[in-house]
Amino acid sequence: QVQLAESGGGLVQTGGSLRLSCAASGRSFSYYTMAWFRQAPGKEREFVAITGGSWSGTTYYADSVKGRFTISRDNAKSTVTLQMNSLKPEDTAVYYCAATWGTVPREPAGYAYWGQGTQVTVSS
Repeated sequence: QVQLAESGGGLVQTGGSLRLSCAASGRSFSYYTMAWFRQAPGKEREFVAITGGSWSGTTYYADSVKGRFTISRDNAKSTVTLQMNSLKPEDTAVYYCAATWGTVPREPAGYAYWGQGTQVTVSS
């Protein structure tokens, strides 16, 4: 029911910033939980940030990115954004947009829909 497409990844130096965007298809975007996950080579996919649907109205962040990353959504445009500041080499990963409905899970298994991912590389 939902298709997701990430964009905005790239190469940045330590301390720099990037803004990732996720464009969603579907008629009921505002009701979906939207989340960002990331996965580095050889590692498990990990939670980054969540913005709940209009029924939830809140955001959550992994401790590793709290204070540096900001998730936001524009329901009129069916997009979710991850603003990443003060980037560190350990932020290097493929970043994935994910969506689900009715819950606000922090685990990848809780999400029904996924984008293809966008690469973020932070050089030291």
